[in-house]
Amino acid sequence: MTTDKSQRDWWHHSVVYQIYPRSFFDSNGDGIGDINGIIKKLDYLKKLGIDIVWLSPVYDSPNHDNGYDIRDYTKIMTEFGTMADFDLLLKEMKKRELKLVMDLVVNHTSDEHPWFIESKKGKDNPYRHFYHWQPSNDGHPPNRWGACFGGLCW
Repeated sequence: MTTDKSQRDWWHHSVVYQIYPRSFFDSNGDGIGDINGIIKKLDYLKKLGIDIVWLSPVYDSPNHDNGYDIRDYTKIMTEFGTMADFDLLLKEMKKRELKLVMDLVVNHTSDEHPWFIESKKGKDNPYRHFYHWQPSNDGHPPNRWGACFGGLCW
């Protein structure tokens, strides 16, 4: 274990740059930023003095909530690339001594996530406690809270 405080607290003096991949850099001309686009810009990020890339979700998602509704945490959303592309991103970042922070949103699963599908099968389902269930209000959502991106939160 490192005892040198400057090495232990490296994040205190690091520059972090968050990338929302969809709008960052499109490497294949489909109008959507992707992992290969990020790879192509790593030298530029390094030149800017970036130490850490904070990557917004690239996990498999039906994309009803800008990619924050995760369907499968072990897969990459097709429009962003493949797991091989992600592995290459890690390799290329390591070459440049860049660190990666993944935006891991475990409290935002999709209604297509296997745990959610199981959870809604019944009150006795072992996955039921993975989610907070609120009774409906006369067939309507439990509340009428609006979401900042439109529609109801529920």
